[in-house]
Amino acid sequence: MRLSRCPLDHPSTHLPIHPLIFPDISFLQTTLLDWYASSGRVLPWRETRDPYAIWVSEIMLQQTQVKTVIPYYERWLEAFPTIATLATADQQQVLKVWQGLGYYARARNLHKAAQVILEQHQGEFPRDLETVLTLPGIGRTTAGGILSAAFNQPVPILDGNVKRVLARLTALQKPPSKALPQLWQWSTQILDVERPRDFNQALMDLGATLCTPKNPACLVCPWRSHCQAHQLHLQQEIPMTESRAEIPHKMIGVAVIWGNEGQILIDRRRQEGLLGGLWEFPGGKIEPGETVEACIIREIREELGIEVEVGDRLITIDHAYTHFRVTLNVHHCRHLSGDPQPIECDEVRWVNLEDLEQYPFPKANVQIIDALRVGSRE
Repeated sequence: MRLSRCPLDHPSTHLPIHPLIFPDISFLQTTLLDWYASSGRVLPWRETRDPYAIWVSEIMLQQTQVKTVIPYYERWLEAFPTIATLATADQQQVLKVWQGLGYYARARNLHKAAQVILEQHQGEFPRDLETVLTLPGIGRTTAGGILSAAFNQPVPILDGNVKRVLARLTALQKPPSKALPQLWQWSTQILDVERPRDFNQALMDLGATLCTPKNPACLVCPWRSHCQAHQLHLQQEIPMTESRAEIPHKMIGVAVIWGNEGQILIDRRRQEGLLGGLWEFPGGKIEPGETVEACIIREIREELGIEVEVGDRLITIDHAYTHFRVTLNVHHCRHLSGDPQPIECDEVRWVNLEDLEQYPFPKANVQIIDALRVGSRE
């Protein structure tokens, strides 16, 4: 019989446990691991015990689907096969390899953390939870995923899939975000401490493949007999959600500024904030009552200290981020006067159209580059 114990000395693990929630932990562990043995996903990062490779996968899988991650994961390890190669790489190279995966702070933090590991831990990924949690970009779930998968340590996890599984298993009567200590306690309680690597992977797979957000496959779930949401016919209502405010929509004026020698002016965003360290075509938010043309002239003057003439529209792009969406109104512009200054950015540079692909750009800006290439062929 498998026994469960508390592997973390954390306040949330010492809360009182409802006696009716998990009457048979051994059953939950055994049935889940049996299901995983026959139905678990075959994923490239499960074929290794290298903590670096597992760490990369854990970071990439944050808010990104597996099918999207796999080619990026393989390309990343080809470019940076070790912690040392990542730590010593230039940030621009790191961001270029990451380009298109989104949430670029993840790449910057991977880079920073690799430098910390190289400088403070001789290039070896640390094995204790407290140290791992000090690394940039690594929280409790990511740390648990790495330590359990790489070293088979009995450390729980609580990603989105696991929250949903546990919320349904217990028929949680509040949104998961309002019950995090409880959920951490339950994830700790059911963890199989003899096989934490397989158990955590199985728990994630259960949420990803059967206990899905919509239309969960309850009839083939190994936990259906113990799932309170299933027994109460509430699996479509649980997890409960919080009401969300309407996502803001920002209208942006963007300039493709052409110089006298046919080069294009781009700037590199400051390190802090959204898309830090990436290159972009300059521009900014259109103020109420302002035309796109007036916005571009004002923004370019404020951000770069130069004067431009706004020409024809190149493309209009709608793009959604996590907490807001934007419409980019992109116009060709001609440089009239002034030397470009990095007033609101880290760097400015004149580049040839064919050289733009060498720079890491946000996804929406890549569409601008594609439109420019099409235009150059016409």
